[in-house]
Amino acid sequence: MKRGARTALGVLTVIWLAVLVLVPTVGSQHLSWQDVFAAPDSTAGQIFWRLRLPRVLLGLLAGGALALGGAAFQALFRNPLAEPYTLGVASGAALGAVLAQQLGPTELSASLPLVALASFLGATVVSAVILAFAAGPRGVRSQTLLLAGVAMSLSCSALILFVQYWADFTRTFRMVRWMMGGLSVVGWSEVLWVAVWVAGGSVVLYGLRWELNQLLAGEELAASRGVDLARLRLLALAATSGMVAALVAVTGPIGFIGLVVPHLLRRAGGADHLFLLPACFLGGGAFLALCDLAARRILAPAELPVGVLTALLGGPFFLWLLIRRRSGTVEL
Repeated sequence: MKRGARTALGVLTVIWLAVLVLVPTVGSQHLSWQDVFAAPDSTAGQIFWRLRLPRVLLGLLAGGALALGGAAFQALFRNPLAEPYTLGVASGAALGAVLAQQLGPTELSASLPLVALASFLGATVVSAVILAFAAGPRGVRSQTLLLAGVAMSLSCSALILFVQYWADFTRTFRMVRWMMGGLSVVGWSEVLWVAVWVAGGSVVLYGLRWELNQLLAGEELAASRGVDLARLRLLALAATSGMVAALVAVTGPIGFIGLVVPHLLRRAGGADHLFLLPACFLGGGAFLALCDLAARRILAPAELPVGVLTALLGGPFFLWLLIRRRSGTVEL
């Protein structure tokens, strides 16, 4: 790992820890660590331990997983615009979750295993369809990949609208609010659920770092160096789909984290996945947690869903990448 990459990784670690320590104390009621530890059963302690700290940890996990998935997809398909949101994987997971919410119990906590399973199936089906459409005799075609992703995303969105129209008012309102994306949780059950999936997916993707590095030189050269492309795609798609599905089941779809963060970090420390994958986990987590803090403060005392804010930031960034890619200045 280059010296600049090590420095960037150290800075990201400091930022990640600072977010974990400082962000839970910020809100409509300012909290201090001294007050929280002095009286953990007080109102301030309950707000901290049951609302704010789980929310920040969920943001750190969700942002890290989405950025990891974006970095893996961009290397896997050799396309700088690939990420779970733009490829429709998040939309497939959202469709599965919406169907489970419509058919299952009203309370999310009671239906979380069902929603998570449906999300995983939706994400897996979309990933398989996109890969089947994009695979050609010379590898994965980038233009076909994006078109297939857009088509699947639109199809899933249309089916989600149909399910919302079919549902009663209460479920429809809950689905619409959930589709905006958010990190609002009470307690630790959802955070622990997500942590298990993110930990497993992160370990799998980090174990594939050598193969992902070889793909940067092209599929033919990677295969000549011993990379099993079919196995690599299967493992990377399964790990990313599992993480995205677990996140979508709890937070709803949150877009563009996997697009913005990996590109910024490549410019800071290079494309070596020995650096890029841990950097994406740290940088993506800190980025989403800070976006959530901004979303809570922009319209205070009202709360803007963080998925709305990331979409507002990611849309212009996506267009900027398209312009740079057209001029040939964006490379993996």
